[in-house]
Amino acid sequence: MNNTKTAGVENNKPWNLLFVAWVLATSGTLISLFFSEIVQLPVCVLCWYQRIALYPLVIMLPLALFPFDVSIIRYANPLVIFGWFVALFHVLVVAGIIPEAAQPCVLGVPCSETHFNLLGFINIPVMSLIAFSLLGLLLFLAKKSFIQTNNKNT
Repeated sequence: MNNTKTAGVENNKPWNLLFVAWVLATSGTLISLFFSEIVQLPVCVLCWYQRIALYPLVIMLPLALFPFDVSIIRYANPLVIFGWFVALFHVLVVAGIIPEAAQPCVLGVPCSETHFNLLGFINIPVMSLIAFSLLGLLLFLAKKSFIQTNNKNT
């Protein structure tokens, strides 16, 4: 009986990981909308690019849950990778590592300004980088778990 429970949990692991990725993408979307629409923080160009990478995941990921379709990872990964690189670039801009001449948004709403800091070092670009890193990890683990589960069943 214990083996049956374990097998059921292993079969659901990729689904659970994909579900957690969807919850994370949805939370990130709602938080970004809260900061821009409720708190009225300005949105820079790099923030828009990160939103372009994040928002479609809120629709794509749940479509792959019912019925479960692991192939969504193939389509979600480019968005996550693009969002991760833009978030990393944004973190480097805020840290002053990227020179002003290479920054895409010096006029209007500068990308180097932070309007929200938690604990003195966690700002919105850092939160975005963490979110995209976790999304990438969750998608990787879901794919790996799905492959392992299928190899055990064959």
